[in-house]
Amino acid sequence: MTQTPRDAQSSLREEVAANRTPDHDVDPLFVNRWSPRAMTGESLPESDFLPLFEAARWAPSAYNNQHWRFVYATREDDEWDTFVELLNEANQAWATNAAVLVGVFSKTTIEGSGDPAATRSFDTGAAFQNLALEGTRRGLAVHPMAGFDWASIHEALGVPEDEFDAEAMIAIGERADPETLPEELQEREVPSDRKDVSEITRRGSFE
Repeated sequence: MTQTPRDAQSSLREEVAANRTPDHDVDPLFVNRWSPRAMTGESLPESDFLPLFEAARWAPSAYNNQHWRFVYATREDDEWDTFVELLNEANQAWATNAAVLVGVFSKTTIEGSGDPAATRSFDTGAAFQNLALEGTRRGLAVHPMAGFDWASIHEALGVPEDEFDAEAMIAIGERADPETLPEELQEREVPSDRKDVSEITRRGSFE
């Protein structure tokens, strides 16, 4: 089901067009991005997934602090089981078929001054969006997750808890047919719609 970057960028995919209608004219890449769960369980070469981290690298960042950090394992790595075991049972049911699992962290202070990095989560979210859009451009499944062991992830992945906040985990892989998912997830394997622009914007003041 993988599409070439050009195909993924040129128009709305059929599955997306059936579930989403943009309010305004935007590049189809933004609308085509969603979070599939069905993955093949096949490995990905580094040349297919490292460009996603390259895209994340160029996200905007306050003071150019680049707060984001990604810790990842592929199916071939000895640490793979550690990443899988961090996931809750619901996510393990499908994310074990990913090619890459990622822990996402943000640095809590500004380098140099040591001041609190107030925008660390905002900036790290921007980096994830870059990563996800590049994955979409390449026809890959990219699914962020909050369902993991927040209390253990720092120690499990060797991340200093006093320097970095945990933000999310991500599964990346080749897309598969929805029928490969557990039955209860198959009907959810469609792009979700979004609130209208008028619901998420206010002109002048919130009220």
